[in-house]
Amino acid sequence: MRRSRLVVFLSSLLLATAAALTGATAAHASQLAASGGYVALGDSYSSGVGAGSYISSSGSCKRSTKAYPYLWNAAHSPSSFTFAACSGARTDEVLASQLGGLNSSTGLVSISVGGNDAGFADVMTTCVTSSDSTCVSRINTARAYVDSTLPGKLDTVYSAISSKAPNAEVVVLGYPRFYKLGTVCLGLSETKRSAINNAADYLDAAVARRAAAHGFTFGDVRTAFSGHEICSGSSWLHSLNLLNIGESYHPTASGQSGGYLPVLTSAA
Repeated sequence: MRRSRLVVFLSSLLLATAAALTGATAAHASQLAASGGYVALGDSYSSGVGAGSYISSSGSCKRSTKAYPYLWNAAHSPSSFTFAACSGARTDEVLASQLGGLNSSTGLVSISVGGNDAGFADVMTTCVTSSDSTCVSRINTARAYVDSTLPGKLDTVYSAISSKAPNAEVVVLGYPRFYKLGTVCLGLSETKRSAINNAADYLDAAVARRAAAHGFTFGDVRTAFSGHEICSGSSWLHSLNLLNIGESYHPTASGQSGGYLPVLTSAA
């Protein structure tokens, strides 16, 4: 066999092997969940704020039957399902009140957290109500927090998950970019929209690094949401909603089912 053909053959073999291993890992996670249960942790992006159809017993946590954890549970029927994600949760709240469902037999854990720690709500309020320069300044403050403080908080949460559920596959879900750029759109300026998108990328990169350091899978939803940002004409995210301010800048039901759910399913 000529050298060039050998290189092509070996490259194809390696790619096929990698694909098989990826599929095997996802299948393994599903099997673990089937036998040991699935626990969904995190903030409003995991509880399903913005998707509607809230479970009345969840109260202010606003857990939705249209949120990706609920949809994954319905599709895969794990042996048990603990839906602990809660609107507004920071890393400290996850530690204090969401880890009770974890144990040594837990097969799958999903979590999104870090946005509230970094001041997501205040960033968006500032950018909606203030000038471009004030918005960018507030984002820079959030970025400094992501550099200095958030990694340690994420490490504490991730270590606690590993300690309580040592056999689980853990999928850490990130956050989407909010805006489609380069298009005419009422509302925030292009400067603000670009700065907010860059901040989402910055946060995702920090979360992904800490997830990898703990051997967790990072579920990047940005590609899934591409073409469905605010100002896209087919948005899977609520813009500013004065009638229900808490749903502003959160995924719609379509964002949960079309954005988050496929990413979790691929990883688990």
